[in-house]
Amino acid sequence: MATARQRFLARVLVRKYGEVGAVAARYVEAGYAVRVMHPTRYGPAHVIAQRGGEKLIIEVFKEPRPLEMRDVEPLLKKAELLRGRPVLVLYGEGPRLSNELFQELRGRGVKVRRIRAQ
Repeated sequence: MATARQRFLARVLVRKYGEVGAVAARYVEAGYAVRVMHPTRYGPAHVIAQRGGEKLIIEVFKEPRPLEMRDVEPLLKKAELLRGRPVLVLYGEGPRLSNELFQELRGRGVKVRRIRAQ
């Protein structure tokens, strides 16, 4: 159960950042400390979530097209740079992931999550 402060912060994130904020809000309500749109040399890391000794580097994809490895490479580079575990979030019904790419990502330590649009 989320505290009142966590629910408030979640609503602020959704209002300010849209889809990326909605993903960050879920991690806030789960007890993570989050940073949104953290700048790196490879482009902004959409969400960085930390709790305990765990650090997740989260990239949100929402375009309605099949993903390819070249779309995921920046996430891997950002996670290596920031020393965190990469998480690929497919937001909404649009993005698609082939079985071959899914298996390759799992082999590289990427966690793949699907979050439905609200």
